[in-house]
Amino acid sequence: MTWLFVRMKLSLVRGGLRGETAKQLGFAFSLFAAVLMAVAGFGLLALVRFAPHDIALDVVPVAFGMFAAWWIVVPLMAFGLDETLDPARLALFPLTTRQLATGLFAASAAGPWPIASLVALFGGLVALAHGPGGVLLGVPAVVLQFAFCIVVSRLVTTALSGALRTRRGRDVLAVAAVFGVLLAQLPNLLLNRRLAGDPAGMLASAADVLRWTPPGLAAHAIADGGLAGVADLVVVAVVVVLLGWLWIAALRHALVRPDSSNQSGGSVRRSWAGGLLPDSMIGAVVAKELKYARREPRGRVNWIAAIFVSAVVMFSLHGPGGSAGPASAIGPACLAALVIGLQSANSFGIDGRSLWMNAVAFGTPRDLRTDLAGRHLAMAVIAVPLLALASLAAALVAGDAGWAPAAALTAWGVLGVGMGVGALTSVTVPYTYPDRLNAFSGAAPGQGGQAFASSFATMLAVAALALPVVLPVLLGTAWLAVLAVPYGVAVAWAGRRLASGIGFARLPELLAAVSRPT
Repeated sequence: MTWLFVRMKLSLVRGGLRGETAKQLGFAFSLFAAVLMAVAGFGLLALVRFAPHDIALDVVPVAFGMFAAWWIVVPLMAFGLDETLDPARLALFPLTTRQLATGLFAASAAGPWPIASLVALFGGLVALAHGPGGVLLGVPAVVLQFAFCIVVSRLVTTALSGALRTRRGRDVLAVAAVFGVLLAQLPNLLLNRRLAGDPAGMLASAADVLRWTPPGLAAHAIADGGLAGVADLVVVAVVVVLLGWLWIAALRHALVRPDSSNQSGGSVRRSWAGGLLPDSMIGAVVAKELKYARREPRGRVNWIAAIFVSAVVMFSLHGPGGSAGPASAIGPACLAALVIGLQSANSFGIDGRSLWMNAVAFGTPRDLRTDLAGRHLAMAVIAVPLLALASLAAALVAGDAGWAPAAALTAWGVLGVGMGVGALTSVTVPYTYPDRLNAFSGAAPGQGGQAFASSFATMLAVAALALPVVLPVLLGTAWLAVLAVPYGVAVAWAGRRLASGIGFARLPELLAAVSRPT
């Protein structure tokens, strides 16, 4: 039965590679990245052997803990993309829960990335093992650490599978993931502001916290190589068995629990903004986009990412070694505007197949231009006050609230430039937003490179076009910030005018590009 699940996993991989060259290239890139991670992870951990023993004994437990965290977070982000993650897909199989758990465990260990993780973990054996005892205990220690990563990953994914099918659960995941990225920058922020003290002390403190966790016990078992190491391995094995029992219980519960993702959500509530908008085409577009911003998890990720990215830059620039001038307030605000403006790089992708109704209704390029204007107005309704708050916060952190007006005006100008450039890329390089259970899936299969090219080209073009108004303000000519908003409005207007002519002429291609099966 175990081998059957492994063969099913490999069949899914082979089936996904048939037909499209883009998928094959994506798999080749993923395979190359996995091999690179295996070699780099093993090599970096193995080099720790040449460090003092106490430093090595601090580094390896922290590295093992990071691997475990990686195994927990990445499958949560991939929920809805990997057919082996959702237990509801297996509910109709005539198998016992233990058979399913055993098969899913084996399927989780199959593939290039799990093998790469196992190879990298063996670098800890090279780093800490001294003598035959360390080697003899090191092999089962690495295997138990690998098993711990798989079991805890499956336990978390299975326990949260019901919530991850709902929109609210995906929203929580989006916020938690962005917060996790910000949390990963915390050591850098502390060191930049000289609040953390000695980095070696931070490493030792982290290792002390992980000492009695399975990653810490596995690392100390390798370093000890004696009876104490055997006791550590026994504890790790007991923890893995206990987590496996909890996983089986969660799997049994998930297989009999009704799917709440397709149940009725209750009555439809009318938006409060409906009464404030004009009864026209542009008002209808604004109302629709505001509803998307409120209900679509992938849209919320972009807004949250803009806030957290600006916060990271804000605290990084203002430190003992950072800038203390206007740039420390204007820079984060403009970066937030750039991230928000990137949302307009694929304005029609979120509509998907329903864009055909717009395509039928558009009789002239003016109609398409009005649609783009409504989308930009809806974005401005949210972004303008948000950027004003971000500018005020950056100015206060930088130490002078007087920089907030210049930062806000410049950020609004960058936002307008982003809208104008995004209108052009929306009609020239459109792609499909996949209708999946994940807020982090950026494009349909085979369109990942196209999505990356669109975002990257938009970012470069916005930076280049915004430079004439941003650079003088950053260099201290703050009064020129009053020209940023008219400049941004002009670029947005010009971008919509060009995009409407281009997009109306290729509406069939645009509709096909955003309606690909996912």
